[in-house]
Amino acid sequence: MRLDRRTFLMVAGAWLGQALGAGPARGLAAPARMSSGPDDIRGQVVRGGGPADIWPWSREGLFYRRLEGRDVQCLICPNRCFLHPGDRSVCRSRVNHDGVLYSLAYGNPCAVHLDPVEKKPLYHFMPGSRVFSLATTGCNFRCLNCQNWEISQARPEDVRFEELFPPEAVDRAAAAGAQAVAYTYAEAITFYEYMLAIAQSARQRGLANLLISNGYINTEPLERLCDYLDGANVNLKSFSDAVYRRLNGGRLQPVLETLKTLHRRGVHFEITTLVVPGYADDPAMIRSMCAWIHDQLGGDHPLHFNRFFPRYKLDRLPATPIASLERCRDIAREEGLRYVYVGNVPRHPGNHTYCHACGRLLVERRGYSLPAYHLAGGCCRFCGQKIPGVWPA
Repeated sequence: MRLDRRTFLMVAGAWLGQALGAGPARGLAAPARMSSGPDDIRGQVVRGGGPADIWPWSREGLFYRRLEGRDVQCLICPNRCFLHPGDRSVCRSRVNHDGVLYSLAYGNPCAVHLDPVEKKPLYHFMPGSRVFSLATTGCNFRCLNCQNWEISQARPEDVRFEELFPPEAVDRAAAAGAQAVAYTYAEAITFYEYMLAIAQSARQRGLANLLISNGYINTEPLERLCDYLDGANVNLKSFSDAVYRRLNGGRLQPVLETLKTLHRRGVHFEITTLVVPGYADDPAMIRSMCAWIHDQLGGDHPLHFNRFFPRYKLDRLPATPIASLERCRDIAREEGLRYVYVGNVPRHPGNHTYCHACGRLLVERRGYSLPAYHLAGGCCRFCGQKIPGVWPA
């Protein structure tokens, strides 16, 4: 079903009014908080008979502030959207109804697939395993080079989707033989409530949780999510705040804070930088970025330099020269990063994992297959060096 903005908000107002009854108390309230119990999350899915059947995929948001005059402020990400009644957030997935913030992306994924973990990309997390990947619409960035703009820049009601609530999502993942659930494709932070509920259920079933994200999230919701995260790939778009504002519509510092939080919490994570010509390929900037990673996070977090191809609003730029990617990799190694990869270049030797102690090939990658694997218990088979990551037993 497709609804224009005006009609959708009128319908949403009608069914939410019936479902919720009287509006919330006026005045300034503290930001929403969650209890420490894994099954106690503020808000409930709005479902049932009558008008609610028109859009049952909603849930009261987490981490927001009620303001005077039925305005609200979302506190999930650094955009900190101020919303009047009827307004949508930057990510298009949240709406203020009568002073209550609702996520419209709950149980309605528009993309569900079984993927190799290497596709995320995660090279040091259970190589060769399969992950159950899902996404709803929405993104809190406006990247000019977006790879998945058809869903990231859309509203939940604008796309085809299926109904898949958290318990059923975990059932599907387990039945498919997945070892993890990945929140990916669009921006997972925009369906935070849905992701968190799935992550809690997945943890109880013994499945890992993987966040594939731009890292643009506030510290408090990230800390809560870290209770259930096993791995992440954060897209560090560049190391320039000016480039972030121009290319992505965001800021650099919150992403750096996300990386530091993941590191402090002991979550395995890898970093991806898409080397966009003219935006993220300056050697001096790459060197500063790699020096910061080494100084703040250490040398063991894998870093992926991915090749850009013309997309979306940057469709007239050339693809990244392979020589530029190789230069970025050399700079990263010079700055002390031990595991640096060249991505989106099939059969490039920079796709493989080498032992940082003896230099021998440990994991050979051909696309998403692994023709050679020389790790035993997370250690190099040749010299016994411990290799950072999460490896099969």
